Amino acid sequence: MNLIIDVGNTFTKLAVFKHNTLFGKESVETKNCIVEIKKFKKKYKNFEFAIVSSVGKLDDKALNFLKKEFKLTILSHLTRLPFKNLYSTPKTLGIDRIALICASVEQFPDNNVLVIDAGTCITFDFINAKNEYLGGAISPGIRMRYKAMHNQTANLPLLETEVLKNIIGDTTATSMHSGVLNGVLNEIDGSISEYRKKYQDLTVILTGGDAKMLSKQLKSSIFANSNFLLEGLNFILQYNQH
Repeated sequence: MNLIIDVGNTFTKLAVFKHNTLFGKESVETKNCIVEIKKFKKKYKNFEFAIVSSVGKLDDKALNFLKKEFKLTILSHLTRLPFKNLYSTPKTLGIDRIALICASVEQFPDNNVLVIDAGTCITFDFINAKNEYLGGAISPGIRMRYKAMHNQTANLPLLETEVLKNIIGDTTATSMHSGVLNGVLNEIDGSISEYRKKYQDLTVILTGGDAKMLSKQLKSSIFANSNFLLEGLNFILQYNQH
């Protein structure tokens, strides 16, 4: 069994895979992640390999524990990857973006794939049918847009995300919802349309925290997969076992 550890500033995602099958996952507070990993070990047993992403957010004690308990892969731009990276600044390429592209390589080999991760930021990552990663785009995510309007103005409130019901907002709040959500939807649909002009046989994956809500409202044909990043990390771990 493989243990996947995706470390965030506040929360860490833990996942258990046997080969390509996801057996369980959990989101835990990063400060308590070692305690929770010990619980995972008791629950699932037979762990041998583990991979950790965003290792800079772990303290030395936690990292030493992982190195002692597992055959550990620490994901970085130096890790052996199953694609040709043509990004001009590979050292700056986010670990999460690397994992997402690896998932696309495993699940959609020899395809032109655009992976859209709708999280804190919205990232677009493209790999072509020649297995070459070309890059993509980064823009503010939904929550970031709400916070920016609140923080950068005197009177606009901080709103919770709501499903877009009408493009025409008839109050300040509904106008803000329309601006944020309609803006994101049009940005994603427009980006997909531009990619498809150049790559007609394009596969589009939507993942991330806001994927479920957005997938129901997008006009473009997509595959929605909330576990895509975890699957990518598991594939990298398997790829580096050989």
